[in-house]
Amino acid sequence: MNRFFVKKEDISDNTAIITGEDVKHISRVLRMAPGDKVMICDGVGYQYLAEIAEISKDDVRLSILSAERCASEPPQRITLYQGLPKGDKMELIVQKCVELGISEIVPAAAERSVVKVKPGEFGSKRTRYQRVAYEAAKQCGRGIIPEIAELTTFKAADFSRHDLIIIAYEDEKSKTLKSLLKDNLSAKDIAVVIGPEGGLERCEVDTLIQKGGTAVTLGPRILRTETAGMAALAMILYEIED
Repeated sequence: MNRFFVKKEDISDNTAIITGEDVKHISRVLRMAPGDKVMICDGVGYQYLAEIAEISKDDVRLSILSAERCASEPPQRITLYQGLPKGDKMELIVQKCVELGISEIVPAAAERSVVKVKPGEFGSKRTRYQRVAYEAAKQCGRGIIPEIAELTTFKAADFSRHDLIIIAYEDEKSKTLKSLLKDNLSAKDIAVVIGPEGGLERCEVDTLIQKGGTAVTLGPRILRTETAGMAALAMILYEIED
């Protein structure tokens, strides 16, 4: 069934309104008509079975048939702090991590980031990444659209809201992700830190540890930056989801 995100304020007890680019997609691409059913999400974890009542040039009006909590959302909130990679790797990271269940992605300009982007110049890239997140969330049945945050650095990033901060560090040999998760089963808000190509500098790891982080190994093999976040997320969800 076709799935669309609708602003929460555009959903009432019995009706909803779809606006924007999805209107053209519904009418011209999918060629849907009144009476057809769709699934809509409010972006905060609830989904609604709805029937198209009317299609106009500017909006699609729906009658809500039922509502329920979206079962696809993980029980914990997980944020990926991704060291800024080169090329188009960030789009792949966004797409796949959204599919896996990430809640938010925070791009970070790291010491070893090949691409040097000033925070004020990141706007257009962020807009594109947010669109990738939106399309991935629609495709995989998410109940929220994960946010792509403004560009920051590991030193400037605020980690205070997280219950658990996981630092994937290739020089850590003893502390495993699995053991850390078993020691923190009550964590509800988890941060995962991944370095760019070349990994994290020791000074960055020390800064993150001072902020409450724990360095872990993801296994005996060195993973590429575009692989590490997905692997860590999959491992975490395997441990915490039923």
